[in-house]
Amino acid sequence: MNFLAHLYLSKHNEELMIGNFIADAIKGKNFEGYTPDVIQGIKMHREIDAYTDAHHITKSSAARLMPRYRKYSGVIVDVFYDHFLAANWSNYHDEGLAYFANNVYVLMHQNIDRLPPKSQYLLPYMIKHNWLLNYSKIEGIQLTLTGMASRTSFVSNMQFATEELELHYQDFDGEFKLFFEDARKHFGELY
Repeated sequence: MNFLAHLYLSKHNEELMIGNFIADAIKGKNFEGYTPDVIQGIKMHREIDAYTDAHHITKSSAARLMPRYRKYSGVIVDVFYDHFLAANWSNYHDEGLAYFANNVYVLMHQNIDRLPPKSQYLLPYMIKHNWLLNYSKIEGIQLTLTGMASRTSFVSNMQFATEELELHYQDFDGEFKLFFEDARKHFGELY
């Protein structure tokens, strides 16, 4: 799962949210300078990634993409699943998605000095293009995947993945819903 799901699973715990947001920018166990709850958020992010990658439903979603996107299939599924979370947000959260997204942006901006350089660099783009809210639209997913494709060291073709999203929309949507119920239960019990 991508940013939105990680932040959602942090359950309004601001320190967990910060840790989940910065986790991809933290290598290994380089936790120096972070509070215990931020460290827990970093670890939670990694647990979510491992859980997602190993889950039979996400593997099924990724298999549909494998012929065209190879090793990037799992990354694409993460973005697709954030799309379905955003598109169905009212089924999972009492706050509106725009309100939630704005609160995340304010939180991260207020704590920008605590974020590693990679996250500090990313945040203004995320806010300017309102990634969390725009995940709800296929056009937003297209922009996200195109941006990701431009940053890969190998040809990924991720910029074309919304073709599969539209072609197999109901399949991915159904898989997301089943997977996310499992994930919510799993991480609700742990955190």
